[in-house]
This record gives sequence, structure tokens and C-alpha cells, in this order.
Amino acid sequence: MTGIITYIKESFEELKNNVSWTPWPEAQRLTVLVAVFSIIFSLAIWGVDTVFSRAVKAYFQFIN
Repeated sequence: MTGIITYIKESFEELKNNVSWTPWPEAQRLTVLVAVFSIIFSLAIWGVDTVFSRAVKAYFQFIN
């Protein structure tokens, strides 16, 4: 059990002192950028899915 506690303490020490973190304003800007592109990509996928769905529905109505 003490090994796990030591590992956690050393991990926090590593994160606190040795990791170079992205500056907060840049992290916020990049987060917004990822959110915007995720929304745009999901809308594009939704549009393609809608078109294909209607095409398949029209095809099956045509062959019946």
C-alpha cells in the first residue's frame, strides 16, 4: 500500500515540477478551436447521413 502512495506522490511531483504546461490563454483558444471544428464536423456528418438516408429510402420506394 505504501508503494501506491509513494507512486501517487511522485507522480504529482513530476506533474508539478517537470511537465511544461501550455499557457492558459493558449489552452482556452485551442479548446474553443476544437469545439468549433467538432461542431462543424458533426453537422457535416449529419448532412451526409441525411442525404444517404433519403437516397436509400427513395431507392427502396422506387423498386417496390
